[in-house]
Amino acid sequence: MMVWRMSWGLPIMLGFVLGVVCAGVAATPLSEASAASVASVAPPHKHLDRTGKTRQGKASYYGGKFEGKEMANGQHMDADADAAASKTLPLGTTAKVTNLDTGKSDVVVIKDRGPYVGGRIVDVTPKVADKLDMKKDGVAPVKVQPLKLPPKDASAPPSK
Repeated sequence: MMVWRMSWGLPIMLGFVLGVVCAGVAATPLSEASAASVASVAPPHKHLDRTGKTRQGKASYYGGKFEGKEMANGQHMDADADAAASKTLPLGTTAKVTNLDTGKSDVVVIKDRGPYVGGRIVDVTPKVADKLDMKKDGVAPVKVQPLKLPPKDASAPPSK
């Protein structure tokens, strides 16, 4: 019996200690800087930008692991499409994305939500990243000019 207690005692004790440590970490409040960081990458509010204003920020592009994944509009991501993700533009918006370093631009359709990295305003497909000449650096300063907004009732993703 003594052997059984010793063989199970250590795992039980480690589990207890781990549980206490995790509970302490989970109960620790976020610092203001951490909270601001989380807020900057959190999903958008329900309000979408229908003003048509041109916005400037950083663009990144979808990595290969997103090929074929379902996007917010229900379609699957195609690396060879002229598509993009925006947290604020309505799905179905047609927009011109211009790389401010190179002057190169392309027209995309907003089909997904994101990017969820602070400071970035749009994710583009690898095809669009090639056209914008931004694949080498992975991120580029851009302006996003909405060209055509969808009707208000068309901005919700399709129901399943």
